[in-house]
Amino acid sequence: MENPSGSVSRLLSLDAMRGFTIAAMIMVNFPGHEDFVFPTLRHTKWNGLTFTDLIAPTFLFIVGVSITLAYSKKLDAPKGALYRKIFVRSLKIFAVGMFLNMLPDFNFADLRYTGTLHRIAIVFLVCAILFLNTNWKQQLGIAVGILVLYWLALTTIPTPGIGKVMLEPGVNIAAWVDQQYLPGKMWQGNWDPEGILSTFPSIATTITGMLAGRLMLLPLSANEKSNFLLTVGFATAALGYFWNLIFPVNENLWTSSFVLVTSGFASMLLGALYFLIDIRGNTAGIAPGVIFGANAITAYVLGDILALLFYIMPVGSDTLNHHAVSALSQTGMDPRLASMLFALFFVCINFIPAYLLYKKRIFIKL
Repeated sequence: MENPSGSVSRLLSLDAMRGFTIAAMIMVNFPGHEDFVFPTLRHTKWNGLTFTDLIAPTFLFIVGVSITLAYSKKLDAPKGALYRKIFVRSLKIFAVGMFLNMLPDFNFADLRYTGTLHRIAIVFLVCAILFLNTNWKQQLGIAVGILVLYWLALTTIPTPGIGKVMLEPGVNIAAWVDQQYLPGKMWQGNWDPEGILSTFPSIATTITGMLAGRLMLLPLSANEKSNFLLTVGFATAALGYFWNLIFPVNENLWTSSFVLVTSGFASMLLGALYFLIDIRGNTAGIAPGVIFGANAITAYVLGDILALLFYIMPVGSDTLNHHAVSALSQTGMDPRLASMLFALFFVCINFIPAYLLYKKRIFIKL
């Protein structure tokens, strides 16, 4: 997924999109103060969509595009070696996710086995193998099948012990499956947003990225590719909106409508960036995104590690982030703005090691 090789198939727009997505992920994960956050910088509590809800599916979409661009020239290569590399990479990403879940106290008795990196590892493993063994029509059929079956499962199967179909937190069929089969701690006590059933539609999200990557390899003009991404993205998001009327957009359940709306957004964003950056050559301001994107997973991991210093370790009577937000708020600034400014400051702190790695041409591939 991180292959700064400079090959002709590499898209500067995709690199920038990946990097800015990681920067946004760090920003929303680490507000200056959890009690003071603008609503759109929080995940929705249940149904609905905020800016924050768009970040994870956008990254999975990018993973899908990257799979197509990275493996399209390897379809005729011996599959055994490719499978080993894919499996090892997935295992490493999953292991790093487990390490981050254990921070800061390494309490094995209260360990969570799911998370952002865990989901990335799983969908990368599944989708990379899928790409090597299917064509785009089969991939589209699998994605559609996943979304329809997931919709039917959540809206027709009664929750055992309750006896009726439920879509509310902790009592839906997805939560029940996690309660029965998911080991370890769950993020919300009796349910987990990165649980077992919701991983299936997240695979569909990544497949939409694979299909977008396939489009980028077609013998079309650059403008045609951009127009296709924008048009198909709009149509997909519109379809997701209408599906939302009977199956609500919900990141926690990763509903089928959520997949279509967010994949549509990601496709339109890629189409717009491709037009502006790769076609028109407008590269002003994209350097931070390219630098973050060159070591995207590394930057994400460093965010969690550096948070120990800025958000966990006490400085006097409180943590550094709370001191900063309190100081800014005392000047009359809205505490939510102060919290966001500290989050942006923390993104800049994370940019420093990312920049040093990029400057030394060090690209860490998990």
